[in-house]
Formats: sequence, structure tokens, C-alpha cells
Amino acid sequence: MRLPLVTVLGECVADAFTVPAPAPGELALRVLPGGGPANTAVALARLGTPARFLARLSDDVFGRLFLGHLEASGVDLTAAVRAAEPSTLAVAEIDAQGQAAYSFHAQGTADWQWTADELAATDLASTACLHSGSLALVREPGGTVVEEFLARASATATISVDPNVRPLLVAPEVYRERLPRWCALADILRLSEDDLELLLPGHTIERACDIWHAAGVPLVVITRGERGAITSLDGERAAVPAPRTDVVDTVGAGDSFTAGLLHHLGAKGLLGGRLTDLRIEDAAEACAFAARVAALTCSVIGPNPPWASQLRLPAPTAGHAGP
Repeated sequence: MRLPLVTVLGECVADAFTVPAPAPGELALRVLPGGGPANTAVALARLGTPARFLARLSDDVFGRLFLGHLEASGVDLTAAVRAAEPSTLAVAEIDAQGQAAYSFHAQGTADWQWTADELAATDLASTACLHSGSLALVREPGGTVVEEFLARASATATISVDPNVRPLLVAPEVYRERLPRWCALADILRLSEDDLELLLPGHTIERACDIWHAAGVPLVVITRGERGAITSLDGERAAVPAPRTDVVDTVGAGDSFTAGLLHHLGAKGLLGGRLTDLRIEDAAEACAFAARVAALTCSVIGPNPPWASQLRLPAPTAGHAGP
């Protein structure tokens, strides 16, 4: 059975991790291809879902790294734009718990320069689901263009949004102002507990889900790291535990979770509309699969999601991990 096409729209980011320096007074970095939407596209393709990535790829050294990584994972880049601007760079420091703290180098980079003409050329006829989010939806000048593209796609495709709030680059107020519009056009909203605290400070998960359902989005999934995830379908909720695993780092775990969620929904024939046939049991089952994908991502360095063959292996048994 051929799974439905998922189109992902958003940024690539060069994730640079500090590593032991070869000599005193030097800083050594290991650079891996990343960026939330790019990670999601890679994870989808590796799971076996046809994944098309709408990206603006620079021709610099990082852009060539992205290109090789995406192609090797089987991502369709036929609709990607070759960009003259430089790539976005993020420098990450990993703490003892595997959590990353970032500094970004993103001024005037390729990812945010979308034009209406570039996206107007994209054929959405075969797209069952369009996923976007993160910085591409909030950084101008391209953010408004991307939002308008999602609104157009919502006429024929399931719309998935991951806010992936990055307060170092864009003030949370910008996300808060736009989120009701995203909920009005989206069918799936996936975010982390950290995102929740930045978007609706002091709100419980239940209250936040009710607010976002009222704004129009039927399925909300909130990931909680080692405590698993909460899924809410128009107010009907289920808790999903996180698998046990040894955590190397959590980079890309949430993106892998999103890919696992969309892959499983697509495999069940539930993508391509307004999720009218979705039941809370289906959503919980998809989240359980997504949590396994995220846990495997946590077990390796950087945003390196698993291939479908790895999901057929016995689940890890030591420690905890989650998106």
C-alpha cells in the first residue's frame, strides 16, 4: 500500500554542537543538518511516507549539507527553491540531561525569504497533508506568505502545525497573536509542554486544549518529555506514556514525534480531510507510535530519526525518553 503524500514547508538549520577542542583556546563544533520542518520531512521519508519538502536551500556549504542529507533520506525536493541567501545556523550546548540551549545566527538567511510567486507554483493536488510551523510561520518577510499558503491548502489537505516556539529569535507575543489564526485553519496542533508555557502561561493542558479547540483545531497533541503525551480530540482526551530508553540528547525528538503521528494517521487512511473519521482511540494509537519514533531519536546524537526497519526491533528498555 502506498501511503499518502505529506508536504512539509519550513526551514533547514545547521545545528552546530560543541565538542572537545583539539587545543586550548579553540572552539570545536560538529555540524549536523537540522531545523524542525526539515527534521520532520526526513523522519517521514525514513518511515516510508512519501514526503515532499518545500524549502529555500542555500548554495553555501551548509545548504549542500542539507541537500545531501535530505536526498539520502528519500525526501522529494522537486519543489524546493535554490536560494542566494546564506543558510541559518544554530549553535547548541547540550546539558547533562541531554537538553539543548541554542544561540541562533538567522538574520537575512534563506529560510525566511519566501515570496508568493515561489509558493504559487506549488501543485497541492496530490498532497493529503501539509505540515508547517516553527520559525517559517513567524519570521518575516516570508511568514505571512507561508500562512496564506496554509490557508489555501486547507481547502483540500489536512493541515498540521507545530509552533515550536523559539523565544531567542521571535518574541512569544508574535506566536500568541498568530496562533488563533493557525488554529482556525489547522486540523492538527502539535506542541511541547514548554511551548504551552510560553503561549499560555499558567494554563493547564486541559484548559489550553479547550481554548485551541474553541479556536477551531480538532486535534491537539502536547508532548511532555519523559512523561509521554496528552492528546485531545475536540475535548475528549487520552494520555500516552513515553517508552523507556537511554537518552543521548533530545534534539529533534518533537519533530520525530510529529512525523510518527502523521505517518501513522496516513497509514490508517485518516489524512486528506478534516479528520471527521478520527476517534480518540486512533489519536492515542498514533501518539503511541510517535512516542516510539521520538524515543529512538533521543537515543542517538542530534536530529537523526529512525528508519522504518528500526521500528520493527524490540523497544529500548533502559532509562526514559520522550519528545
